[in-house]
Amino acid sequence: MNHRQLSGAPTGGGIVIGRACVLDTGFIDVPRYYITEGEVAGEHVRLDEGRAAVERELQGVADQLPHDAPAEARALLDVQMMLLNDAALIEAARDRVVNERINVEWAISETAEALVDQFRAIDDPYLKERGRDVEQVAGRLLNALSGAGSPALAGRVTGEPLIFVAQDLQPADMLQIRGAIGFVFEQGGIHSHSAILARSLRVPAVIGVAEAVAAIHDGDMLILDGDAGEVFVNPAQALLDDYRERRRLAAEEERLLARLADVDCVTQDGCAVTLLANIERPDEVQEALRMGAAGIGLFRSEFLFLNRSRLPDEEEQYQAYRQVLDTMQDRPVTIRTIDVGADKILPAQALVPGATSALGRRAIRYSLAEPEMFLVQLRALLRASVHGQLQILLPMLSQPKEVDEALLLLNQARQELIVRGEPVAERIPVGGMIEVPAAALSAGIFARKLDFLAIGTNDLVQYTLAIDRTDHRIAHMYDELHPAVLRLIALTIRAARKADKPVCVCGEMAGEHRVAPLLLGMGLRSFSMLPSRLLRVKNEVLKVDTRQLTPLVRRMLVQDDLGSIRRGLACLGIGDAPGSPAGTPARAQAHAPGGEPAGAPARDSGHASGSPSGSSSGGPSGGSSGSPVAVASVRDPFHPFTPSGAHQA
Repeated sequence: MNHRQLSGAPTGGGIVIGRACVLDTGFIDVPRYYITEGEVAGEHVRLDEGRAAVERELQGVADQLPHDAPAEARALLDVQMMLLNDAALIEAARDRVVNERINVEWAISETAEALVDQFRAIDDPYLKERGRDVEQVAGRLLNALSGAGSPALAGRVTGEPLIFVAQDLQPADMLQIRGAIGFVFEQGGIHSHSAILARSLRVPAVIGVAEAVAAIHDGDMLILDGDAGEVFVNPAQALLDDYRERRRLAAEEERLLARLADVDCVTQDGCAVTLLANIERPDEVQEALRMGAAGIGLFRSEFLFLNRSRLPDEEEQYQAYRQVLDTMQDRPVTIRTIDVGADKILPAQALVPGATSALGRRAIRYSLAEPEMFLVQLRALLRASVHGQLQILLPMLSQPKEVDEALLLLNQARQELIVRGEPVAERIPVGGMIEVPAAALSAGIFARKLDFLAIGTNDLVQYTLAIDRTDHRIAHMYDELHPAVLRLIALTIRAARKADKPVCVCGEMAGEHRVAPLLLGMGLRSFSMLPSRLLRVKNEVLKVDTRQLTPLVRRMLVQDDLGSIRRGLACLGIGDAPGSPAGTPARAQAHAPGGEPAGAPARDSGHASGSPSGSSSGGPSGGSSGSPVAVASVRDPFHPFTPSGAHQA
């Protein structure tokens, strides 16, 4: 039996083990022939009939979706419906039939290819994947014209639990499969609609696996690791046993962590820490609540604007923001104003030169350059403010004047609503994203102008290290623990605390549970992350004592080389050495019925947990809970008496 290991881009979801089902989604043979003038009308009729057939097919899939289907499922079907009615595809193909006297299949193929080439020419992975959407819709239309339907699924929708392997699958086809426990695709990337849908369905997938269809055959036994991006074909029994044990341990860890959802997030020395959730869509709020989020630290509002032919109007935005605020009730909800450009492009920007540049007119720059669009969003936010604890976040600030201009527009939007007789909350905190070195170095200025700060580590790393995080050729150089990055984060936290303003980290770094002690040692008391990561981070917070972390981290940050920092991180438990998850740690079990940890001192004073940073001020308290402390016996890696090499990672 042939044992092989294949690799691709991970989409998450954990480990699954099962038999392969290989689907044929390959080349479509497009008939090409010339027609007479008298045959043009007939080809147009065929185009209309083919489009209507595909619309009925997609509508049928939508009608059969269960009531609890993820929001992405209907949204992705809507995108394909939109493309079916897009003049750039349909009308352009119709014109080719007239002008070039070619059959409709040939016209569709040529038109789609031209559109795909335009998308591929854009230096942006997200838009490159939108070219795949055009290919998929054109392919479905060509199949309808040939009467072939969807051959990939013919006789394969059995309901048997299988791992489906294909070059690619359209969202509509993925939604028709019952019993899929995993997907392996040759084409696409993490931004493809196939990957997005797999994540929303909570089905592990590995994307961009070269030669997967050739290497895998029907019935092959597969191990699919959706977190690592690995696929093992016909693995040896020892490897199967190893991954089954990994899967069992992961399930046990999840079960233990679930007990922490209602446990107060307090360190061993009594520092209250606020854990918030990042969301992209209103329906994700329930997952955040289930994981015990104290609020929403980042609602990425731009996802209301993407994958659609027109911008959402004021009412649609208001309803989306209100839904989140209503669901969160008295918990804070921080909504970031539209952050487009770079890897997130509006339809109107798609073919604009420079629109995809990470250094171009994006985020707050775009909003200020398009004040009418920005005012629509600001009015929707202000209207929603009466339904909960709204906080507004301005993205990618680099100059203080951007704050001034945004606040002027916010006041204009408020006055417009007052004239209309619309109620607006009296006070709405406004904060700013610290995502570029200029903002971090000017954090004190921004802290004085704004009500709170939020550190976006994803872009901060990219801009500090001059690393394009979408370029796989230099992805290995993207390092969130680089000394320069850590110092900018620490500088921002200090500036916010000095100004007595809340500060939160809301990038990927906030959700890395092993990095939590480092950020706590810097003085951070508020983290915002994907809901799925909340409990692991809480588990780390419950184990640490900030009185011991703080001096270690301070000494670490003065080191100049990465090796010293790595050794310091290892001593904080952030290295690669294995450590057993606390699950339900002694700290959690020691909680008294009233919610306060038994034997713990009074918590830190400071900002209320309703702010984005929770407790952002105040030093460590003077008591101790007496519970075992994970870092209590850590030796200081920078102490002069530490033997050389004793702490090699």
